[in-house]
Parts: sequence; structure tokens; C-alpha cells
Amino acid sequence: MKLSKTMKLLLWGANIWYFGEGMLGPLYAIFSEKIGGDVLDLTWAWSAYLICTGFCYILIGKLFNRRGYKVQMMVLGYTLNALLTFGYLWVSSPLQLFWIQVGLGVAEAIGTPLWDSLYASSLHREHQTYAWGLSTGQSQIVSGLAFALGGVLTYYYSFDLLFIAMGCIQLLAAVVTAQLLRNNSASGPQ
Repeated sequence: MKLSKTMKLLLWGANIWYFGEGMLGPLYAIFSEKIGGDVLDLTWAWSAYLICTGFCYILIGKLFNRRGYKVQMMVLGYTLNALLTFGYLWVSSPLQLFWIQVGLGVAEAIGTPLWDSLYASSLHREHQTYAWGLSTGQSQIVSGLAFALGGVLTYYYSFDLLFIAMGCIQLLAAVVTAQLLRNNSASGPQ
């Protein structure tokens, strides 16, 4: 299967984003404990993230179902996610972690449904299953590698370095996906 330029940029951007996001992985629980959180604090913050993300997925999906500006909004979601990841640097309480998680849920919900829509519209019918397998498989592999690196950075250095690395990598993902803005067919109504 030959990938279109749009598919390549979407996959590169997503894989870079998954790498940045995947660096935290289960270390999130250790970070929560480090700032004074307990099992319930971690549970509420993660629940808020998932619920907020779910509602916002539906809202963003409805708002942008037949509208343009999908690429712009996806890049905004990636950028907002990176900025909120830098916000972890200033989290010192479970309540602050809760609000960062809610913000990250909104950011993910802005980027992901739009990414899915753009990716789906760039697929060739005869390769759809392989293309989705490629997308999902790569994200799992990249996240696994990222978590290993995130653990090493945290173990030998600090959570601060981890969060800086994550945010920078996620900004790179936004820059890569912004390359789609040059492609008028990707940024127009879809």
C-alpha cells in the first residue's frame, strides 16, 4: 500500500504525539503520589479526564462533522495538549492535577476526532483495514518505547525533565501536523 502525503503526515504527527504522551504512562500514579495524592485523588483526576474527553469527543465530532478547519483545529488540539503537558511542571496538589487532566481531556478531544476524520477520508477502500491496523499498531509500539524512555528519564533525572521532554515532543507533533495546512485539500471542508 502506498501512503498519500496526507496519510504520512497524519501518521508521523500522531506517532510523535503518542511518543510524547506515552512517556508518562503508569508513572502518572507515582507523580500523583509525589504531589500528595492518594488512590482516590488519582481516581477522580483520571475519571474527570475520561468523562471530559468523552463528552468533548461527541461535541467536537458534532461541531466539525461537515465543516472546514479540521486541520487547524487538530493542530490547535495538539498544541493545547503540549502546553497543558508543560502545566504538569507547576502541579503541586491533587486539585491542580485534576484541572490539568480536565484540560488535557479537552485538548485530546479537539485533536483526535479530527485526526480520525482526516485519516479516514484519506484512505483507499481496498486498504482500509490495513491502514487502521497500521495506525493503531504504530501508536502502541511508539507508546511502549516512549514509556521505557520516560521511566529512564524519571528514574535518573526527574519528573520535571520528563514533562519538558513530553511537552517539546508534543509541540513537534503539532508542527508536523501543521504541514497539512499547505495541502489545501486537507484543510478545506471535509
